[in-house]
Amino acid sequence: MTRGKPPTGLLGFLLVLGPSLIWCGEYIGSGEVILATRTGAILGPAVMWAVVTGIFLKFWIGLCGARYTVVTGEGMIDCFSRVPGPQNWLVLVVFVGQIASAVCAVGAIAAAAAIFLGSLVPFGDHTTLIWGAIVTTFAFTVAWTGRLSMLKYVMALLVTIIVVGVLYVAVNSLPPLRELLFGLFGFRVPEVAPWATKAGLPITTAWQEILPLMGWAAGGFASQVWYSYWVLGAGYGMAGERRWGQPADEERLGTLSTEEARQVRPWLRAVAFDATAALVIGTVVTLAFVLAGAGVLAPCLSGSVVAPAGSELEAVLADPDLADTLEGPKLALTLSLVFATFWGRAGGVLFLVAGAAAMVSTQLGLLAGWPRLLADCLRLLSAGFRRLRPTTQFRLFLSLFLLTNVAVVALFGTRPVLLVKLGSIFDGLLLVPLQALAIAWGLFYGQKKLLSGEAWRLLRPHWYHAAGLALAFLFFGYFCLFQVPRAVGQLFDG
Repeated sequence: MTRGKPPTGLLGFLLVLGPSLIWCGEYIGSGEVILATRTGAILGPAVMWAVVTGIFLKFWIGLCGARYTVVTGEGMIDCFSRVPGPQNWLVLVVFVGQIASAVCAVGAIAAAAAIFLGSLVPFGDHTTLIWGAIVTTFAFTVAWTGRLSMLKYVMALLVTIIVVGVLYVAVNSLPPLRELLFGLFGFRVPEVAPWATKAGLPITTAWQEILPLMGWAAGGFASQVWYSYWVLGAGYGMAGERRWGQPADEERLGTLSTEEARQVRPWLRAVAFDATAALVIGTVVTLAFVLAGAGVLAPCLSGSVVAPAGSELEAVLADPDLADTLEGPKLALTLSLVFATFWGRAGGVLFLVAGAAAMVSTQLGLLAGWPRLLADCLRLLSAGFRRLRPTTQFRLFLSLFLLTNVAVVALFGTRPVLLVKLGSIFDGLLLVPLQALAIAWGLFYGQKKLLSGEAWRLLRPHWYHAAGLALAFLFFGYFCLFQVPRAVGQLFDG
């Protein structure tokens, strides 16, 4: 049934910990390094509630989707294909919406990586385009071959360095306890910092900063789908008998015995432990970037910090065009002040190197996940596509991103923040309410139809799973209806 013995006890759960670490490695990138740091600088620690709430509610979507996979052995897209109504209507909606989201988001990460690398090794007027092409070609080649070898360990080390560094910075620049608690539990929409307004940043309302941060904190719609893939790959529960691209074995599930269901139950606890690890890591890391932006970057940009004469810090702070330093090609150098303020020039360079690694690592994660998601959708929508080998399906969509990335970087590469914000809104907010509803149906009704009566009684979800998904639907549904259209319009106006 599974690829290993069911885990027991804390040590057993720690030994099978894995999908959450892949999940964290994929989403710790532009959302944290760029959006969280900028938002902390512009809105201050009062915005922390948005991070905590957004990640907590997405946790329930990821957990419940993974729980469905543990019990049925199929991924989230196959769950969507079972939703009542015209055949595969939801899969079609996801396919169309995710193509648009993927093109924007994958291109945004390529542009962000190019900005960081270009700050280290410039190539003149075409720096962003050249580095964007290099990053895209590199990530495409690695994803095509599927061979990361030692590279993944080097990049994981660099990402760990920036995370540990920003945690140190955050701890050493904490606001007063009252301000910290108010930021976490005050649920107030803060005012844009006066220095940002005076500098001419294209920000009309705080929602232009809050929504993108909320969208990509702990990843977006796609990240929750990919988490079900990582659970499949880890072989939790009934996933040990299946693989990516295969629907559930309905005959097998319909005759699942009581004893077999009991063997699956420990894996449900394991996936809850695993998803909780991702929740804690994501919340702590994202809040650290927000606090670093508020405690270090904001004083630098507001002029309350005096830079040493002749330093790079002085050159950045002397630039009268803050819109360029926080929105354009100088963004990475500006963000590097978070480390440079503590550790000088070496710290700034370290931030740029580790930040570039975080972007490239995220790009690799996106190119490993999005082609699978889209291929999963088209497999259900097209009988002809279904006959292709899974590797061929994956590589066809991978090739699509090779072309779109270059186009996106060429057209919008000098506006990386706009790209990142749009990608986070499209992927992190627009389809998330529908995703919560579909998973709720799959968990409480679809799963019941697939399982034998004995298995359902042992493996059925609890009331708090329904409560978490309902809250996620209401919370993200509100923002999609009342805040996203206005914020997107203001972004383009800016």
